[in-house]
Amino acid sequence: MLVPDGVLAGYRVVDLKVDFYDGKQHPVDSKDIAFQMAGKQAFREAFMDAQPCLLEPILNIEIRVPDNFMGDVMGDMSSRRGKIIGMDAEGESQLIRAQAPQSEMYQYSTALRSLTGGRGIHSEEFSHYEEVPRDMETKVVAAAKAAQNTENKE
Repeated sequence: MLVPDGVLAGYRVVDLKVDFYDGKQHPVDSKDIAFQMAGKQAFREAFMDAQPCLLEPILNIEIRVPDNFMGDVMGDMSSRRGKIIGMDAEGESQLIRAQAPQSEMYQYSTALRSLTGGRGIHSEEFSHYEEVPRDMETKVVAAAKAAQNTENKE
């Protein structure tokens, strides 16, 4: 089931199952919109009681760099909330395998070229989703609410 307007920060709600088990309609007093509104409100309340979280995509990253740039590249990856998975020697180069959130990898190729004098290359591929750290989640939710309030005022 997909809910187009996510409750937490406006993002879709995924991997959710809802069982509707009771409802009664009266031919005179019941309107379809009343059932929709009641269902939407019940969903919001139940959803927030379930302590939802935001998920972010995590990428597998392979970085090839000359030996003398290893420390700089690994430090930069750590500053991007990356986790070093392993390292292998390949001739005069090193292959660093890491995982990092996609949001931290924007313009990484430019940063890598700067760190390595244009001699480092990398590749990325989707791995999985992980929970966003609570402090960052709070910022994302606050920004989404501020944006929604701005839209509502216009």
